[in-house]
Amino acid sequence: MGALVTCDPEIGSGPLGLVHQAAVLCVGERIEYVGPESGVPRLSGEEPLTLDLDGCVVTPGLIDCHTHLVHAGERLDDYQGRLEGESYVDIAARGGGILSTVRATRAASDEELLALVTARAEAAAAHGVTTIEVKSGYGLACKEELRLLEVVKRAGRTALPDLIPTFLGAHTFPAEARSGPVARRRYVEEITREMLPAVAARGLARFCDVFIDEGAFTLEEGRLVLERARELGLGIKVHAEQITCTGAAELAGELGAVSAEYLEHISEAGLRALAEAGTVAVLLPGAALVLRDQPAQCAIFRAHGIPMAVATDFNPGTSPTDNLMLMAQLQVLGGGMTLDEGILAVTAHAARAVGLEGDRGVLRRGMRADLALFRCQDPRELLYRLGASLCAGVVRDGVYHRIEAARPGLLLRGS
Repeated sequence: MGALVTCDPEIGSGPLGLVHQAAVLCVGERIEYVGPESGVPRLSGEEPLTLDLDGCVVTPGLIDCHTHLVHAGERLDDYQGRLEGESYVDIAARGGGILSTVRATRAASDEELLALVTARAEAAAAHGVTTIEVKSGYGLACKEELRLLEVVKRAGRTALPDLIPTFLGAHTFPAEARSGPVARRRYVEEITREMLPAVAARGLARFCDVFIDEGAFTLEEGRLVLERARELGLGIKVHAEQITCTGAAELAGELGAVSAEYLEHISEAGLRALAEAGTVAVLLPGAALVLRDQPAQCAIFRAHGIPMAVATDFNPGTSPTDNLMLMAQLQVLGGGMTLDEGILAVTAHAARAVGLEGDRGVLRRGMRADLALFRCQDPRELLYRLGASLCAGVVRDGVYHRIEAARPGLLLRGS
């Protein structure tokens, strides 16, 4: 192959662990060997399936660690309004924003949502993605939130990427909880007393996330939800410091969150808290671009030794994209991320952001056999050709799936 990006500096050269004239040997669903082609061990039994990837760049399967795939409807009115000068808060106040997607999602059938999630996951796979975190959050009622997570579970049985479910009942307040402080308090109680116990009992989510910001949940409300989630054994994620600085990053660090996400307006105290906790900063430049905000600046995270991941934030309102590598490109160009950091942000560090750093995101012996194959010769090209879909195929759980070069996005399974 042209260049093997192991993301393990102990195996190859530089931060990306580059190996040239390399080979990867997969046995079943796991990697058995990574290194120079000359060192591949001999196998007894049948000759293995061999892929000649001369001239390709091969990376770990990409990981999109923040998405909202499970929803119905689009938000074209919001998009036009934003272009005409409306703010995120203004759009939400007039009934647009998240609540418009909640209405469309509640009206959609289970089968419609299943088809949408599956199609979106397959489209992401065509860009080299083999693992996707998927948040609920467009149901905003116990029955509806459970329904969305059940749809994600069903989609995960057939979709090519592995789907990692996150409960986001605390995405915003539903219309019926906006009549005053009492209704607001009742919704927080519904999350902590009904939704979270039901999610945990049914094993429907690996994480709980809360949107703490202006127009969403307060720091105190977010703490109630996250502490209850932690009691029930769920991992913690936090939508933090996107629109204003609320102290959500400090809370994420205090509670040992696996990730804090957005962070365009993080404080020095928030940076220290994330660094001390080892929390991953998940940067979402697509949303910053659509909202006409400045992307989170990587220098401040780098200075504090905070690992950085990048994700699409795929959602209908503020980041309608499934192109993960394009998001890494935006973070490089607008947020000061280096080329090496950009690749690590969608592989090794993204794996940390979903608590799977011991299983994927790096190519080494014993890791899950997830790889992405790209039609280029230099890894830097992945972050050079803006928006280009260079992926030629993926390996998921040791099974190769070719992506038809003449018709990008078409997955020919097992071929």
